[in-house]
Amino acid sequence: MSLSHFDKDGQAHMVDVSDKEVTDRIAVAEGRVVMLPETLDYVLKGTAKKGDVLGIARIAGIMAAKKTSDLIPLCHPLPITKVTLDLEPDEALPGVRIRATVKTSGQTGVEMEALTAVSAAALTVYDMLKAVEKSMQIEGIRVVLKDGGKSGKYEAEGSAS
Repeated sequence: MSLSHFDKDGQAHMVDVSDKEVTDRIAVAEGRVVMLPETLDYVLKGTAKKGDVLGIARIAGIMAAKKTSDLIPLCHPLPITKVTLDLEPDEALPGVRIRATVKTSGQTGVEMEALTAVSAAALTVYDMLKAVEKSMQIEGIRVVLKDGGKSGKYEAEGSAS
């Protein structure tokens, strides 16, 4: 197996996908922001100083998915057909669980878009709550499902996809 973003001389390049078949593709990524129970209370009660933490983080994630090729140097710009972000407060964590689903019909997958969406949403949660807790941790960002294209379906072990 070789790394597709390097040519035979080891130079970085954008992968040529022009000969690949256009197929429906989906990727799901997840992550979480772990915080103190008192910080989570700001989310649950809607009393964070900067406003609706989950709603704003959701929009940030959607926007980030659409801008992934501007952020990741060798990522193709894609015609994204769907982005959803689910942000669930979890008192057992305590914190917020984040899950992004991205779809397209194209010649390459949307894993990077899903990962970018989760990352931006998590960073936004942190930004909105950092005034009350700087020790929050962003954890577990990973692809849990990828389907479509030549490589077929991938599903992470232990995922609830």
